[in-house]
Amino acid sequence: MFKILKYSFYDLIRSRWSYVYFLFYLALGFVLLFLNNDLSKAVITLMNVIIVLVPLIGTIFGVMYFYSSKEFTELLLAQPLKRSTIFLGQYFGVAGSLTLSLALGLGIPFVLYGLFRSEAIWNFSLLLIIGSFLTFIFTALAFNIAISNENKIKGFGYAVLLWLFLAVIYDGFFLLSLIVFEEYPLDSFSLAATMFNPIDLSRTLILLKLDISALLGYTGAVFKQFFGTNLGLTVAMGVLLFWTILPVFRLAYKSKKKDF
Repeated sequence: MFKILKYSFYDLIRSRWSYVYFLFYLALGFVLLFLNNDLSKAVITLMNVIIVLVPLIGTIFGVMYFYSSKEFTELLLAQPLKRSTIFLGQYFGVAGSLTLSLALGLGIPFVLYGLFRSEAIWNFSLLLIIGSFLTFIFTALAFNIAISNENKIKGFGYAVLLWLFLAVIYDGFFLLSLIVFEEYPLDSFSLAATMFNPIDLSRTLILLKLDISALLGYTGAVFKQFFGTNLGLTVAMGVLLFWTILPVFRLAYKSKKKDF
């Protein structure tokens, strides 16, 4: 698996799209810090970008790579290699290269602007950790969609629809349910609904870490009471880890059963 991971990783690192992804975050970091030298405010702005963009890029890259490398994958399947090894190697290669581009693209400008001498280093570290989680989660979901759909158009359509649902539509249903059932105690429901969406959970963690939970509105106090504690942070990270592991296991299982 490590040889396939290494090949996929270096293949994507040499890709122009990886350079575009890296340069985008590099330019974004320098522009934000040039316009505002306050690292904490720059982290808040980056949160709004990363929460939406990272899942989208992970989804698109995952589907694109799976379909574009189909002939090479079929060649590997003819070799005495386990199917799960091939697809997991490709998955970790794609997710690893995207995570590296994200970390370097944002890390370089912040380090040059004195990140290690600022208290914002912890908030920035949390931002990178959550960005990495979202990359691995949505790349795994994209691989699952692609391996379940031979038709490329359907695969791309389902992948974009998944991102759109979790990034936009889910929040609409969530807020609508809070309005409709506002007369009932919704504390437990709000916490559970947030954990069912990795994007919402990531946004909540960053807002609480930056101590601006008032922006969460109605459920802000509930989130701060739970996620603001060490236990809440541990549970939230555990849920993000579960969101990462579950699609990976499904990918390994699906690859063994699929008829290529």
